[in-house]
Amino acid sequence: MQNDLKELYNLITLLKPGQLGGQTSFQSNFVVDKRIPKNEEQLQHELSKVMIRNRRSDGHVQFTKRIVRNISLKLSADEQALYDGVTDFVKGRYEEAGGEIGGVLSLVTLQREVCSSRDAVFITLVNLFKKTPEDSPLRPKIWELVELIRGIKSNTKAEKTMELVKEINDKVIIFTEYRASQEYLLQYLKDHKITAVPYRGGMNRGKKDWMMDLFRGRAQVLVATEAGGEGINLQFCHHMINFDLPWNPMRVEQRIGRVHRLGQQEDVRIYNLSTQGTIEEYILSLLHEKINMFELVIGELDTILERFEKKASLESHLAKVLLSSKSSEEIRRELDELGRSFTTLRSEVEQESRDSVRLANLLNAVGQTAAETARTRNEEMQP
Repeated sequence: MQNDLKELYNLITLLKPGQLGGQTSFQSNFVVDKRIPKNEEQLQHELSKVMIRNRRSDGHVQFTKRIVRNISLKLSADEQALYDGVTDFVKGRYEEAGGEIGGVLSLVTLQREVCSSRDAVFITLVNLFKKTPEDSPLRPKIWELVELIRGIKSNTKAEKTMELVKEINDKVIIFTEYRASQEYLLQYLKDHKITAVPYRGGMNRGKKDWMMDLFRGRAQVLVATEAGGEGINLQFCHHMINFDLPWNPMRVEQRIGRVHRLGQQEDVRIYNLSTQGTIEEYILSLLHEKINMFELVIGELDTILERFEKKASLESHLAKVLLSSKSSEEIRRELDELGRSFTTLRSEVEQESRDSVRLANLLNAVGQTAAETARTRNEEMQP
């Protein structure tokens, strides 16, 4: 379930039809926006009749360690030229939109795709070119970017990934956000005599199981897309490469959860690739240095993010920072401020956790005292 009140309504209605009323009345009584509720106390009261919430952090389950290695890479001159060209194009559209982020949020994907592979950004640019009217002044600008792609002969990240795979010399799962990057990596690994299999959301259950069996028994590498990573157990593997990073920390956590889970006997090694002077560098800085997500106790991250996103989604907030800032120094200042807000939220969550433990201990003590008093009285009443 995602942080969406409509999904909450559907889940509760599935469990107990009518508990939250009709969809229209639920919308008017409890919803401001899809992630922002109103009349929270009343909503929590209705939910408490059918739902008990236990946080993962309350379970005190012991996991193996996470060993995180961040690897910063310098793009080739051709790759950097493409990134700079795409960045100028996206910022131009943002300024034309008067600083309205909603209209250009999808274009920010272009910058992220450049950091992943030329194949990923090529497909998006070609589709954008086809959708743009023939008399639009944007068409030649888009085609200029397509021409820049033709000059790129290598992939800095793929080369480093190959180096890591050989260095690890064990089973590795590689996560990418883009299907085109997945296809590129599979071919690249094959060309270098590394056995690799794909895993993605579009596969049926039978093919997914087959890919998993191949990875467990024969292949060294599993290349998975975001959609393909949901719900799979990979605790027989303890090496993971983030070829590109999502902007949402929970999605990174979900990736890691494929290998860092109950049943994992080894410490999990996570390799995060990022490219210098790009939005990836800023995102990794936010995730690792500002939010410290790799060191958070299980269960904390989702609670912190849930509270932050009551105002706005993290993705749109980040996009606005990156597009409106005039310099890298300004971006870093904004991310520092964002990091401080996450630190404050983390302190609040940790304090609430301590309070809940104290309350539980108090209730437990009261219960024991009541039981002892009852036993004493019972004994006194015996003949």
